Amino acid sequence: MRLEIAEFPVTEVSLGTQFRYQSGRLEVDQEAIKALVIEDQRIQGARLDVVFPGEKARVTGIRDVVEPRVKVKGEGQVFPGVLGPVTSVGDGRTHRLSGVSLLAAAEYEGTIRAGSALQRSTILDMWGPGAEASRFGSLINLVLSLELAKGLPELEAHTTIQQAEYKVARRLAETTIGKKPKRMEVYGSNGKGRGLPRVVLIQGCLTDSHHPHSGVSYYGVNIRDSLATLVHPNELFDGAVTGDTTRAMAPFPTTWDWQNHPLVMGLCRAQGRTLDFAGVILERIRFETHQGKEMIAHNTAQLAALLRAEAALMTWMFSGNCFVDVMLTIRACERRGIKTVLVTYEYGGKDGIDPPLLYYVPEAKAIVSTGTRDRWLELPRPERVVGPNEHIKMFSYPGAPVVSAWEPVTLDARDLLLGGVDIWGGKSGTCRGY
Repeated sequence: MRLEIAEFPVTEVSLGTQFRYQSGRLEVDQEAIKALVIEDQRIQGARLDVVFPGEKARVTGIRDVVEPRVKVKGEGQVFPGVLGPVTSVGDGRTHRLSGVSLLAAAEYEGTIRAGSALQRSTILDMWGPGAEASRFGSLINLVLSLELAKGLPELEAHTTIQQAEYKVARRLAETTIGKKPKRMEVYGSNGKGRGLPRVVLIQGCLTDSHHPHSGVSYYGVNIRDSLATLVHPNELFDGAVTGDTTRAMAPFPTTWDWQNHPLVMGLCRAQGRTLDFAGVILERIRFETHQGKEMIAHNTAQLAALLRAEAALMTWMFSGNCFVDVMLTIRACERRGIKTVLVTYEYGGKDGIDPPLLYYVPEAKAIVSTGTRDRWLELPRPERVVGPNEHIKMFSYPGAPVVSAWEPVTLDARDLLLGGVDIWGGKSGTCRGY
């Protein structure tokens, strides 16, 4: 598979009466966007705003982030299985608008109240410590605020939000059709990997048996009942892997994260130079029995061995006992002679003195830290609030504390800050020993 990604950088965004991309300037017909969205009767209203880096603006109620992309060559379309039929993607040419993202925001109150399925949404500050801590604080963000029909169940609410944001993202990217890109990058096997170390990326994917959505979908189908699945890395760039918009928390990857997976991109760029990239294994994690955890670790390591992998890069998402599945997978790979490196964020508590990992096996001898999840943040008072929520619910249970979105906010962990946890090493942070 050979995929050309044509990049069209965006340096300025304005809301107007037409769609146009010219020399980094993107003009968006906001009324046309609203009309496109409310074609879905499950959406009763919509609003479009723009927030810029450095602006003292806070966005609330964020459910997902997506980078505008559109396929211009090859079979299928972006986000297959969500916007259209299941058609293989990852080949041909795809246009992307870089430097800008679409934030889908919605006030949604689900019915599940406990565990990893807890209904929450994230916030984003475009200035100050919140912007510095987030990978989205440096982007120009179009905010699509949706008013959903009352009483939508979780899975239908997720589908409604996702289809709306993807339709808008594709429409924005269509402004580049027929234009010359600023840059072009080609992804795909170049046939030059023979003799180099064969490497596979194992991507742990949180799943839930008690929630309508498993947490991760492949071509629009939840992977809850899947064993380890091999996918071509190019499929991620075309939106074949997506997440759950009803559980928007920093340790959950957004659609933007799947589209711009830093480890996948890094391995693709190293293909034929320093390594032979064997592909991406999506591993379902968070089995509820130890036997299940041992089984998926064996299944994943077995698939990596069948791919003749000599080394593996392992990463994951979210928290809790699914980290046991991750560590057991590392052990299973190492025992098959597959040298495995874990890429993970740390815990450590708000003062950085608590244990950094939830579970450990002796075979986990190579670990790359992407930073902390627990260290607290003090967010100052904004001058502008965008999104559906005038108040921020710190947790989602009856009687949970609520603070005004217009006031300073103290976060004792970074779960509620969009992009506040560097799950896959996309940022360029460094550490210092004491």
